[in-house]
Amino acid sequence: MKKALLIFAKNPTYGQVKTRLAATIGNDFALAVYQHLLRYTASITKDLPVKKIVFYSDFIEEQDIWNNKVYNKQLQFGNDLGERMQNAFAYAFQQGNNQAVIIGTDCMELTSAIIINAFAHLRNNDVVTGPARDGGYYLLAMKQMHYQLFHNINWSTNEVLKQTLAICKNENLLVYQLQELSDIDNENDLDERLKQMLQIKLNEDD
Repeated sequence: MKKALLIFAKNPTYGQVKTRLAATIGNDFALAVYQHLLRYTASITKDLPVKKIVFYSDFIEEQDIWNNKVYNKQLQFGNDLGERMQNAFAYAFQQGNNQAVIIGTDCMELTSAIIINAFAHLRNNDVVTGPARDGGYYLLAMKQMHYQLFHNINWSTNEVLKQTLAICKNENLLVYQLQELSDIDNENDLDERLKQMLQIKLNEDD
């Protein structure tokens, strides 16, 4: 069985990442947080025994933390997040994969074991979701395309997971939900230890 992990990553461009975070802590700190999140996501995915595809938001970077020998690199395309995810899943299945899991780069609580668990639960379920505490999801998995999951969703709101599950129920899709985790979207999502560590790094870089 061929498995693919799809990683949605924003290019770490100053002033264009973690904008909600930047509104309260500034662009320098927001960029440092996002770069830390990217490194963390790479660390928990690089050794997974699945095909790994990074989907960049704006342009493909050849020399970055995503090792070209480990990660296939593609560009996101579509008019909204739903279309971009739909196109990423479609690409994975067109490449002959039987299972596909998509994650972002915003969750410090995500682990390699949780991702492996998502693949495992696809054996007996149509869809696997990873609920986020903000009402969205940090992970979505399926073993064939379900286009309806990417339409009529209020993206970037606290309705995303609820609307997704409602569509699954309406389509009679069997769903398994993983444990609830927190994404890092605003200053309240940062723990003090991470804040202090990044502040030290910023001071060292000055």
